[in-house]
Amino acid sequence: MLEPQALQSIGLTLQLALASTAVLLTLATPLAWWLSQTQSAWKSPIEAMVALPLVLPPTVLGFYLLLALGPHGPIGMLTQTLGMDSLAFSFGGLVLGSVIYSLPFAIQPLLQAFERLGPRPMEVAATLGASPWDAFWSVAWPLSRGGWMTAVILSFAHTLGEFGMVLMIGGNIPGRTNVISTEIYGHVQALEFGEAHTLALGLLVFSFAALWILHRLRRAQAAPLS
Repeated sequence: MLEPQALQSIGLTLQLALASTAVLLTLATPLAWWLSQTQSAWKSPIEAMVALPLVLPPTVLGFYLLLALGPHGPIGMLTQTLGMDSLAFSFGGLVLGSVIYSLPFAIQPLLQAFERLGPRPMEVAATLGASPWDAFWSVAWPLSRGGWMTAVILSFAHTLGEFGMVLMIGGNIPGRTNVISTEIYGHVQALEFGEAHTLALGLLVFSFAALWILHRLRRAQAAPLS
């Protein structure tokens, strides 16, 4: 039976994953569409910046984000000017860090899906009188639903397992920033391996199920029509 603090960490983790995934899709969709359509010289630098979390240790990103959120950082000074609480060691800071760290997992599937479309569907929609906005939602979105599903599953699952980033900018404050990964870390530090095993096994099973569903969806999309 899980302890109340463990249940609390599970609930907070689910809230974090849902909030981060919603923000990620809101940001990633227009950015991925722009990257798939543009010939700008800024395309390669922006793609490299978006992919940076894939190669940098999460503690490095967390460290610099913590500095930015601090009282002398640009985000920290902005929140002070607006009369807001600091985002460091808060749920809002966790969401911000998760969005930055999981951005490649939302951008890449959408970008690949949009690039596979090619220009032809949008050109046909334009000749039929559809505005760019209408053409995107009536043509591009239905044809790229596989990329959207992949982005949702990967973003959500990746957020559940974050550790270094959330530990750096959120710590492990009960009820505020103690997510599943930091809760496991705390149990291991206290040599409470039974509690750590229960949480870790649950996270392992969920992650496997998410990836299994993702592969099933990809196989279903790739299957030829009879």
